Amino acid sequence: MGILTRFKDIMSSNINALLDKAEDPEKMIDQCLRNLNSDLGKVKAETAAIMAEEQRAKRELDECNEQINEMQRFAVKALEADNEDDARKFLEKKVSLLSKQPGLAEAYELAKNNADRMRQMHDKLVEDIRELEARRDMIKGKLAVAKTQERINKMTSSVSSANDSIASFKKYEAMADKALDKANAMAELNRSTGEQSIEELAKKYTSNASVDDELASLKASLASAKNQNEAE
Repeated sequence: MGILTRFKDIMSSNINALLDKAEDPEKMIDQCLRNLNSDLGKVKAETAAIMAEEQRAKRELDECNEQINEMQRFAVKALEADNEDDARKFLEKKVSLLSKQPGLAEAYELAKNNADRMRQMHDKLVEDIRELEARRDMIKGKLAVAKTQERINKMTSSVSSANDSIASFKKYEAMADKALDKANAMAELNRSTGEQSIEELAKKYTSNASVDDELASLKASLASAKNQNEAE
């Protein structure tokens, strides 16, 4: 029963714990199923042998019962033929067979119980292996999804990094625009200051020219008045 014990240990263990310890969960699952299928082959051979033992025990019990019935029939026929000695011999054989019958019946019952248990364990093993195969496909599907998710996570990190780069680019672009606007404003101010100086300078000379003209006119007027006074 060592095969069945090992199978029971595997089935009762937490398969998720086994997968956590495995470097490659998919290979671990496949290896477990290979081991179980190997055990199934041994259990099947052992079950067939025990079933054969059941059939042999049943055959011996049936033959014993048939011989007992035959001895009974021969004894009756011998008495009907007025042959008491032959009847006695048949009955003695019947008694001998009857003494063996309980042992044969017990052996058959034991063999039958063993065969029934082996068939149950065999069928349970087959069912559990099928269940594990279905779980294997499910687990492999989950592993595939997990790998895909990991790739998505990496891509998400890359996209986040790219977004950071884009944000930095926009920041630098804004700084460049600000610097350009400042330079343009300064140039505008410089142009305005230059033009204003020329205008102010022009006004200065324009203003001085008017004063000179007025001064000359006043001098001329005073000189004319003086000449008239002297003439009188």
